Amino acid sequence: MPSRRLFMGSAAALSISPLVLASRANATVLNPGQVLSLFDSLPGDKSIKIWAPATDNKPQLLISSNASPQLFVGSAFKTFVLAEALIQADTPDVVKTITSAQLTLDASVWSVDSATFNPPNLSGTVSERTAMEAMIMHSDNTGTDMMLKYAGPDNVRSFIAAAGLKKTAIPDSTRSFFGYLLGASDYKTFTWAELEASGPLPIVNSPLNGVETLASSADDLVYYYSRALHGQFFKNPETLNEFRRILSLGDAIFLVPLPIGASAFAKGGSIDVPGFHCLCVPGGLFFNNRWVYFAFTINWYAAAETDPDTAAAFVSATSQAMTLVFNALSA
Repeated sequence: MPSRRLFMGSAAALSISPLVLASRANATVLNPGQVLSLFDSLPGDKSIKIWAPATDNKPQLLISSNASPQLFVGSAFKTFVLAEALIQADTPDVVKTITSAQLTLDASVWSVDSATFNPPNLSGTVSERTAMEAMIMHSDNTGTDMMLKYAGPDNVRSFIAAAGLKKTAIPDSTRSFFGYLLGASDYKTFTWAELEASGPLPIVNSPLNGVETLASSADDLVYYYSRALHGQFFKNPETLNEFRRILSLGDAIFLVPLPIGASAFAKGGSIDVPGFHCLCVPGGLFFNNRWVYFAFTINWYAAAETDPDTAAAFVSATSQAMTLVFNALSA
């Protein structure tokens, strides 16, 4: 399937906080250059941010490279849908509320890449909680479109704006996004039947665009996780507990993998179409009484429909980077 090649920005700017190098005498000194050099050989546009806030007796750690530009982040946007849906259900009985709420599973929400809800073979009703879990744990796009329809994409956008996330954009639905990629004139009402019939059609619009996209910046993602994981958007601790529980199921935690021994909360994202590829791993870790927030994103432009070598190299670099951080802050 042919597609146009997309060219973006220049080489990443490098910013390292001088406090990164500060350490106690008995701590492991983390060389920020060692972290960033893991990504040097990777192609395309790379964005990295790692932030561990200062504690009473330890300085902050901040490593940042090209963190402000908006890049395509794929399914990483689904954490914003989860947050808004839980805000709407925010009560001490939040688990009962989202378990009792029944969402329609049918052609109005079926989307591709939905192994959990397996369209068109499954239909009926599903609890909101199950849809949330499928959206985060399996990145199920049907579960995502169920949640977007229920929570309302404009409500999610309002939440994003109120949270001060200036480089973040979400689609009306994953199906609308696919419709826009395929150049459908009615992409906002793109049907399941049209999506099923679109297999041989070429991609005519870039995944990163100003109309219907899944995008954010490393700055936005780290800022969001540093607040959301502490419940700043929720009124009740029970809602924060549910938010953390569902994000602890995130696929990226095990696909990367992130360090064993830390509590991890993450939702990754990716895309592969001819000429454009993305991997994104944002979230938070808690260990040794320290929080670390992170976002790693790469957009690259290999002509083939898949590029497993680059994908594997990015996953390895991300895992190694977080292991270096984990070891340094655990000392």
